[in-house]
Amino acid sequence: MGEVLSQAEIDALLSAISEGVMDEETIKSGSNKVKVYDFRRPNKFSKGQLNSLFNIHDNFGRALATFLAGNMHTAVESKVLSTEQVTYDEFIRSLPYPTILGIFSMAPLEGNSLLEISPSLAFIMIERLLGGQGSEKFRNRDLTEIERKIIHGRLSKIVNLFGEAWGEIFELHTELTDMETNPQFTQIVAPNEMVVVITMEIIIGEQTGRINVCLPYIVMKPILDKLNNLLLFSQEGKSNSPQEKELQMRKIEWTKVPMKVVIGSAQITVQELTNLEYGDVIPLDQPIKEPLDVYVGDFPKFKGIPGLSGSRMAVKITDVLTEGGNNNG
Repeated sequence: MGEVLSQAEIDALLSAISEGVMDEETIKSGSNKVKVYDFRRPNKFSKGQLNSLFNIHDNFGRALATFLAGNMHTAVESKVLSTEQVTYDEFIRSLPYPTILGIFSMAPLEGNSLLEISPSLAFIMIERLLGGQGSEKFRNRDLTEIERKIIHGRLSKIVNLFGEAWGEIFELHTELTDMETNPQFTQIVAPNEMVVVITMEIIIGEQTGRINVCLPYIVMKPILDKLNNLLLFSQEGKSNSPQEKELQMRKIEWTKVPMKVVIGSAQITVQELTNLEYGDVIPLDQPIKEPLDVYVGDFPKFKGIPGLSGSRMAVKITDVLTEGGNNNG
């Protein structure tokens, strides 16, 4: 809206017109500097708040990529494409049917929000988790009961990661309350209510999919004052302090990572497997004189030889792998 003139400014303007200092055409030419404002869909989120939401969900995207990469044992990338405010009806109408919609709460905030996973991304996740490569193209169809169970578990974890991403700004306890595939059955707010939609692109191998986070204005209103650039930058400055870096390093050092030693492998037929008896020997492909591979997580990091430590089996580290292992882990 334009600037409101004081009574003194109005009197000065009328006096200038009457004295011929300013004509009506000059006044009309200034009326072109008017911004169009749609009262049916008013902007409820400022640019600074949208920028803060972009940064928060950028952090959420990195945590999500790490979770999916470890869960599906493949490279995953994530990036925020846009933050846009629209009416809830416009957002729902833009979604395909069927799709994956997670309805979640954000206590202590009242009301629910939505997290939508595109069907293409959902089926990639399902195939990878069931042992496939995630490279097939799926037709847009509804989920089976088994697929719903799989996606429901992953959605619950993703919603928890969403709450953790907000920890720097405001402590939220996020919880998945329901999952739907029909957008028309997810009326969490009135159709004309304003929402902000954060669109993220997820890249899994050579396949891509999208995730949309829908946050209604009436849900976010109590904490909108915290979504300003000044607060966000101060939080970023705090995380770069020496004390914060030391704390992060301490947490990383105490992180538990599984370690395993591969003593060898062998291939046998099903008939040989069914005929195995007590005392049978299965030859492995691991030479006795060569050290074993020691894995940290899913990556080979060391070489070692097997032995005993007291009455327990153990492995003695003989070499640290510097080629391949460090680059992958």
